[in-house]
Amino acid sequence: MKTFLHVGDIGCLQTALAEAREIKADRYKYEHLGHHRTALLIFFNNSLRTRLSTQKAARNLGLDVIVLDVNQGAWKLETERGVIMDGDKSEHLLEAIPVMASYCDIIAVRSFAGLKDREYDYAETIVNQFVAYSGRPVMAMETATVHPLQAFADLITISEQGIKRPKVVLTWAPHCRALPQAVPNSFAQWMNAADVDFVVTHPEGYELDPKYVGNARVEYDQMKALAGADFVYAKNWSCPGVTCPESYGQILSQDMSWTVDTAHMAVTNNGKFMHCLPVRRGLIVTDEVIESPNSLVIPEAANREISAQVVLKRMLETL
Repeated sequence: MKTFLHVGDIGCLQTALAEAREIKADRYKYEHLGHHRTALLIFFNNSLRTRLSTQKAARNLGLDVIVLDVNQGAWKLETERGVIMDGDKSEHLLEAIPVMASYCDIIAVRSFAGLKDREYDYAETIVNQFVAYSGRPVMAMETATVHPLQAFADLITISEQGIKRPKVVLTWAPHCRALPQAVPNSFAQWMNAADVDFVVTHPEGYELDPKYVGNARVEYDQMKALAGADFVYAKNWSCPGVTCPESYGQILSQDMSWTVDTAHMAVTNNGKFMHCLPVRRGLIVTDEVIESPNSLVIPEAANREISAQVVLKRMLETL
């Protein structure tokens, strides 16, 4: 595996899930693979679960780990070509990438969307430069438009519940800040590839990019969408700019009736609640729901270690 950005990069999902189960049963089984190898984790943005889980997964495989916070202690990096660098950015990414690559065997990158320019964000300008110029396997730890490690962990969590072809509902929920579409994009992409009955529900104007929403059924009536659901995945995202290009990255609604509460969960099939974390209680979900026995947010987060380890293992096997 040379890159990990999309569900197609992982290959057969059943094989990947079997590998996840194997690793979860013995996290150090493949520790020899990383001997005298180094993983470089590059963060352009803040992280808690991604940083800790990916670092732990790498060490389970025997890898040495270097963590770089680009905005804390490193030179400010220019990412655009053809610019006159007379501002506060001292180094260009095109020089920084091969330099960083010379110190490692695998690169993992985390870089959020700017939510100002849809074309720039959806071109995946930053991560694609690492793919093009590093000469190393590149793993996305969340990019402008996708978060495949989270989606893989979500799929592992769903599979562990043992429900045959479950109904999975991705529901938009309100938030006080404009958030990227990376998590819902990847979740939709992975659920479309899995053996689930997949429904997406959101207010009008929040339509996800067709290449991610795929064959999912889109329902604008949230309660209708949630009826009979086995899994409820709540997430906020800003306007993706699909039906409203001029509103890309903006908040179009703060309708609190979309907050997942006990009334919403009551219409499900004893549904399990999921969220990628961090979560804004009272906006995305109520205390009663996230603290209930049907909340999977903690095991879901724990599975981030497993999803990262499967990907890193496969990358090591190609070196």
